[in-house]
Amino acid sequence: MLDLVIRNGEVVDGTGAKPQHADVGVRDGRVVTIGTIDEDAAQIIDADGQVVAPGFVDIHTHYDAQILWDPAATPSPLHGVTTIVGGNCGFTIAPIEASEIDYLTRMLARVEGMPLESLLEGVPYNWRTFGEYLDRIDGNLAVNAGFLVGHSAIRRVVMGQDSIGNAASAEQIEQMCQVLGDSLAAGGLGFSSSQAKTHNDANGDPVPSRFATNEELIALCKVTGEHEGTTLEFIPHVGAFEEQHRQLMADMSKAANRPLNWNVLVPNAANAPYVESQLSASDFASEHGGKVLALTVPDVMTTFLTFKAGFVFDALPGWRKTMALPVNEKMKALSDPDERKRLSEGASSPEAGMLRGIANWQNMTIVETFSKENEGLAGRTVKDIAQERGQEPFDCLIDISMLDELRTIMQPPLAGNDEASWQLRRDVWRDPRAVVGASDAGAHLDMLSTFSFSTAMLRSVREHSLMPIEEAVQLLTDRQARLYGLRERGRIAEGWHADLVVFDPERIQPGPVSWRNDLPAGAGRLYGEAIGISSVIANGTEIVHGTELTGNNPGTLLRSGRDTETVTAR
Repeated sequence: MLDLVIRNGEVVDGTGAKPQHADVGVRDGRVVTIGTIDEDAAQIIDADGQVVAPGFVDIHTHYDAQILWDPAATPSPLHGVTTIVGGNCGFTIAPIEASEIDYLTRMLARVEGMPLESLLEGVPYNWRTFGEYLDRIDGNLAVNAGFLVGHSAIRRVVMGQDSIGNAASAEQIEQMCQVLGDSLAAGGLGFSSSQAKTHNDANGDPVPSRFATNEELIALCKVTGEHEGTTLEFIPHVGAFEEQHRQLMADMSKAANRPLNWNVLVPNAANAPYVESQLSASDFASEHGGKVLALTVPDVMTTFLTFKAGFVFDALPGWRKTMALPVNEKMKALSDPDERKRLSEGASSPEAGMLRGIANWQNMTIVETFSKENEGLAGRTVKDIAQERGQEPFDCLIDISMLDELRTIMQPPLAGNDEASWQLRRDVWRDPRAVVGASDAGAHLDMLSTFSFSTAMLRSVREHSLMPIEEAVQLLTDRQARLYGLRERGRIAEGWHADLVVFDPERIQPGPVSWRNDLPAGAGRLYGEAIGISSVIANGTEIVHGTELTGNNPGTLLRSGRDTETVTAR
């Protein structure tokens, strides 16, 4: 007797092969039969008219903290995701020393947009090593989850306060290599780091990894390559793809003999030459003994911003320290006309580069307000409100936000929603120099709803007639699984793990996004379910039925070497 049979579905196996009308049989967490199945089963799912696909794989999440209180890593499985990778951008909650708990917690809240009160209540820090952290979550997961080892955490453990503003000594680099090696031996999936200008700590200073020399980065990558089943993830300077930066990424990949994926490539037809320039970093790496891929978004980027969080704004020239202030002090600063003038000038200066578009304040749309005084402003542009009030747009926006204690949610104009951009986006998805992902799920909880990247991509594929369904599924499953060497995952094949999603190809899409106060300490987040998914299965057990979690926790903690095989750069 089988544990599960999914009958009458169109099986899209993840390899890119055309759909096959077949049943799928599961026993002991594995697919055992694909075809016509007469055998009885403990559970039968009727997939008539629906696609049966491998569970989607999300290689760029920040669920490291949330997984402690939410083993389902919601809302990702509601969008068909059965495997997640955390620990990206160099930001992890292990390894850790007692003296660094406060710093790392506040850094994580600042740089990844997680409510500080939730981290303080929900993360016990009853571990010190990376292996102890993995042991803490092992056995209590609804999804399959693996975690990279973060550079900023390693640097803080070894260097403490000296990690800010200082290069590491040869001895400190050696100590960091030892800590990383121990973490990888315990099951870390690889090494992650960041040099992004948007990544600043709670004090407004660059995060520890931004002070690393190339020598330090190369040494840590070399250690990564000494462990089986590992990989590299890196956040470069935004827009910095001059030769020296291409050289760094190529050298990192070459030192580890591992692929390196960097975040993030946002295709837009208005800037098509820039997209090709970014992709060409992969060509440069190939010519210099490495393998570099761009992590690219599968949808138009919808970003929600607040002055309370200050993320993105803090990358504007002269804004970093102000955006790092506590809310009361930040409001006091924003009340000062001289400070407003200084911030406005910095945002519109040539030094702001690509971020100058944000300073076109009049084009911001007010999404949600929270005070009685701001009632009726949601859905209106700052330009309209400012004209009505006889104000400059920047002053108008600040005044609105001040009345909401800086919680006002605003949205920049959408870019790249034209057909030419969709065609370019599709071409990038198909490009071997890129991989689809960049959900950032678990982070920027008041800013992003990109946790729905998988259902958003499938909706776009349908609405814009971009590619066959089997190709889209492959780009969401097997492509990521093969890049990370996930053993026997990412495809529907006999003997492989039964990670599956059943969905209606004519309906699948993200559902409405709303605010939900369900985090520790009563904090909130943007949240949205999916439309058109009927069942999600991890390791042979249903974890989502319709739009509801089943409460089952069959997920596997993915450890390098055991659950991953080595993928080399050469």
